[in-house]
Amino acid sequence: MSVYDYSAATIDKQEKSLADYQGKVLLIVNTASGCGLTPQYEGLQKLYDTYKDSGFEVLGFPCNQFMGQEPGTEEEIKDFCQVNYSVSFPLFSKVDVKGDNAHPLYRHLVEAAPEPSRTGDIEWNFAKFLVDGSGNVVKQYPSRLDPAEIEADIQKVLAGESIS
Repeated sequence: MSVYDYSAATIDKQEKSLADYQGKVLLIVNTASGCGLTPQYEGLQKLYDTYKDSGFEVLGFPCNQFMGQEPGTEEEIKDFCQVNYSVSFPLFSKVDVKGDNAHPLYRHLVEAAPEPSRTGDIEWNFAKFLVDGSGNVVKQYPSRLDPAEIEADIQKVLAGESIS
């Protein structure tokens, strides 16, 4: 299985197949508007702006599982992201990323993340998964890692190179 076998509701409540992103390098991130890490939206947007024309997408999945730091409605989340961080990358409806009600995509991401980057669970908001153009999870990154620190890996995956 690959990420292309999953779908999710967009922030505008339209069902979207991840197969629509086939051939693109993806950075899938669980986000929150009221977290100390929320300023990472700025770095995620910068990566998106830099590489979107090279076949790269950031996919944001708001989640309220960590100390209730994403309590808003989809409309409130979308407005917050646009007003405060000029987010233009795709955002999805709120999902659970761990536990019994975890979205199937997130179950797959955690299980498919290769060692040694696999953490076995999503530890907090802004955990990141890099997915290659074939839909394979190539690396999991911790929440606190600044998006700029992923840029070299994104460049390598876009070039068809492997990362360690």
